[in-house]
Amino acid sequence: MNVANMNWRDVEAAAARDPRCILPIGSTEQHAQLSLCVDMILAEKVSRDAAEPLNIPVFPVMPYGLAPYFNAYPGTICLRVETLMAVVRDVVASLRRSGFRQILIVNGHGGNNPVGALAQELMAEYGDISVKFHNWWNAPGTWAKAQSIDKTGSHANWMENFPWTRLAHAPAPEGEKPMVDMALMKASP
Repeated sequence: MNVANMNWRDVEAAAARDPRCILPIGSTEQHAQLSLCVDMILAEKVSRDAAEPLNIPVFPVMPYGLAPYFNAYPGTICLRVETLMAVVRDVVASLRRSGFRQILIVNGHGGNNPVGALAQELMAEYGDISVKFHNWWNAPGTWAKAQSIDKTGSHANWMENFPWTRLAHAPAPEGEKPMVDMALMKASP
């Protein structure tokens, strides 16, 4: 259930029927020849595909995250840690006020991992909600399949390259993308 296709009464009825909802979060950042919005596209797609058979509301994907290591690339939007935490905190509080008590945050961007700690904090703070943080690529079956195909699956390579993340005017380069030292990249200015 996409909440874009619902009004407030529909959401009220959904929360009364089932206390579960999904909040996808992503990022807008460089992904080589792929869309700048890969992380939000994948978080939203995984969320909708999982929620559809269960009739669980999926809220609009949060398109911005933590990506300071990509700031040099035009089009990258990077939130400060405190901004991301404040926005997610406010969104979860709003979902709770709407009647949702089981909130799944589906993450599409590794830089957003601090939200996982916030989820724990919010559960302790409210005491009446369950907030689970899930990186779509870390689902056991997904990760096992990716590792069986090619252990180099990572940012902006084959693992994020789907028909819905490709751009018609930007074909993939020839050859295999060399692995980037992510630890070095994240430690560099």
